[in-house]
Amino acid sequence: MSFYYALLMITVITASAVSFYVLSGRNKNKSKTASGRLGIMTNAVEYRLSFGPRIVTIGGGTGLSTLLSGLKGFTRNITAVVAVTDEGGSSGRLRQEWGMLPPGDIRNCIVALAENDSSLNRLLNFRFDRGELKGHNLGNLILLATTEMMGDFQRAVEELNKLLAIRGQVLPVTTENVTLKGETKDGRIVKGELEVSDNGSKLAKLWIEPCNAPTLEGVKKALNSADLIVLGPGSLFTSVLPNLLLKEVADILKESPVPIVYVANLVTQPKETEGMNILAHVDWVTGVLGTVPDYLLANQAPIPEEFLNRYSKIGAEPLYLSTEEEKYLESLGTTVIYGDFITIKNGAYLRHNAQSLSEAIVRLARENREAKEF
Repeated sequence: MSFYYALLMITVITASAVSFYVLSGRNKNKSKTASGRLGIMTNAVEYRLSFGPRIVTIGGGTGLSTLLSGLKGFTRNITAVVAVTDEGGSSGRLRQEWGMLPPGDIRNCIVALAENDSSLNRLLNFRFDRGELKGHNLGNLILLATTEMMGDFQRAVEELNKLLAIRGQVLPVTTENVTLKGETKDGRIVKGELEVSDNGSKLAKLWIEPCNAPTLEGVKKALNSADLIVLGPGSLFTSVLPNLLLKEVADILKESPVPIVYVANLVTQPKETEGMNILAHVDWVTGVLGTVPDYLLANQAPIPEEFLNRYSKIGAEPLYLSTEEEKYLESLGTTVIYGDFITIKNGAYLRHNAQSLSEAIVRLARENREAKEF
């Protein structure tokens, strides 16, 4: 047994034990206060959330976890469907060295749906900065250990969902080891998420291999019972579209009577969507699905000049709809909904405002549920 393997297993087992202890302690504290006012209020909130709309979110990366952190305040009937094509950083190393599906985006979504996400963030997102574990974070290693113990990545994710008592569930779109591929407009073949991202705005075609990868049964069940299906926010070619490239997912969405919402990004992504406007994003989604989204959520709040300049230097430009573009989308059958969806995180990063975005999404979900009931 190598030193790296031993150190990895010790670290993971220790982390798992600490996580279980912390979470068990939190649950004990809840039971002690259940007879008091705080316990009653907590139970009342959970009861109310259990009747919330059934919302399926599809994507990956920072955008999806941001949205989930807001949605959990309105409903616990959330299913986050996450792409499994990530090959960068810690996820990429674990995928290559251990043959597991990339855990990073799934970990972020689980943390986002946890009741006390700030505490879990510090624990599960702790990143080692030296030695053979350098670059890995604790959450990814816990998922690795759980996968090794369960013998199955899907069961490992389900177990972590239960262990952390999250508001909803997080599911990989497939447990097949899929690879993202594309063809540029000049005929070059690009392979893997990193190459696809670097050439996104030049792509003419996008697909996954194997092309017949099966969709997780839990994903299909969630899509078929949803009140609303949300695509994004997130990287177009490497977070949103990889999920839709699974034939079973695309077929369900194409035939579904459930409204489909596409959340426009705030800015373009350097290289991946450089030079693309919102219409170009929607065109790709429509081309893969074979149908236009029913709704488009677009930001209308101005971006502070400081951030416009900062993002422009790295090739990221703001995404706003013109009046002509809005009219064109509505002629296709897509209703545009505007909102003030911007927030500044840690004084340094543009992010979607989880609260205002979630309010708009939940409003649509409730309207659709009420329409079905009548």
